[in-house]
Amino acid sequence: MDNWKRNTALFLTGQCISLFGSMLVHYSIMWYITLKTQSGWMMTLIAIAAALPMFLIAPFGGVWADRHNKKRIITLSDAAIAIITLLMALVISPDSDYSMLLLICLASRALGQGVQSPAINALIPELVPQEQLARINGIHGSIQSAVLFASPMAGGALLAIAPLRAILLIDVTTAIIGIGILLLFVKTPVRSRQNENQTGLKQYLRDISEGLNYIGKHPFAKKLIALGTVFYFMYAPAAVLTQLQVVRNWGDSIWTVPGGLPIGPEQRLAALNIVFFVGMTLGGLVMGVRGGFKDKNRSMMLALSLFGLNAALLGLFRNFWIYLFCVALCGIMLNVCSISIVTLLQTSVDSTFMGRVFSVLMMISSVMTPLGMVVWGPLADIFSIDRILIGTGGFLFALGFILIFNPTPARDRA
Repeated sequence: MDNWKRNTALFLTGQCISLFGSMLVHYSIMWYITLKTQSGWMMTLIAIAAALPMFLIAPFGGVWADRHNKKRIITLSDAAIAIITLLMALVISPDSDYSMLLLICLASRALGQGVQSPAINALIPELVPQEQLARINGIHGSIQSAVLFASPMAGGALLAIAPLRAILLIDVTTAIIGIGILLLFVKTPVRSRQNENQTGLKQYLRDISEGLNYIGKHPFAKKLIALGTVFYFMYAPAAVLTQLQVVRNWGDSIWTVPGGLPIGPEQRLAALNIVFFVGMTLGGLVMGVRGGFKDKNRSMMLALSLFGLNAALLGLFRNFWIYLFCVALCGIMLNVCSISIVTLLQTSVDSTFMGRVFSVLMMISSVMTPLGMVVWGPLADIFSIDRILIGTGGFLFALGFILIFNPTPARDRA
């Protein structure tokens, strides 16, 4: 763990640069297809192309992270994404519509991200002392939130002044920078790898099955995975339906705030998204500076309960500015809760199963919110969104409050 601060800072810097380029291209492709087709069906295909390949490849990504050198996996997957993006930049031209080809590009990039993400989360505990994991995960989460906040705006702005080909090349450049930093400056410990030379679908499926069995026999990991499943399902209304709620509750009215600035429906929706991402960034900074409570399990449960409370308040307040304050608090608590889950898994799971455990968590986080919307979306046309938020938020508040007083020690291993 010598020079771990320098090592970790370089690693996070490289990943931040690479992530920004990736998200810039993701949103630029999304805006491009939206403007070219103006089709709701194409928007659905974009969501599927960005999520389904990641969900399908994640179990294998977890196995590879446990079997092989994580640094190499991150490098190869980032390089593969860059090559696919470069090929796309060489093929497209401004005079033609390449929407379907760009969907294939999105799906291919999602495969690379599904391999890369478990390896990143599994590598961090190898770089960082255990007692510092919460702080580093907080900094990492804050960086990710800031990138997610900036990249849609940057992608839209660049698409207005530059051809899509140039934006794709930006991602290739950021990937090269990220890979260069990782290969040249980040030193990772040498770990023995199990079954590294055993290949074949049966062996991979056996390894995936072993990972699932490990979670099933590990009381604390099983509890965290189950909690994440419930949380991401019940979190969906606060994450997605709030935009529709703002439109329904405040309509098309134009307000004039001090200084003569008009506030219409577009500005209110923009404010909603900005405040939420700012809250997430602040939540990451809080964890990065303080690391939460010494008992990370209690930090997680308290954040879960407070997230539920503020989500419920979104269904009660009719003052838009108080509503935005609750949205910001939801963003803060969301990141505190998510970072606590990641930290607890990193400190309680056996390193030989780390990649597979995080691949399961990634699968759950990517699928449960869309699955939740299959339920909550149609219900929003029957019941008011206010009631849905009060119900789901109240449930999460009660769940976190109960679990605060019924903790499962992280040391309980199978």
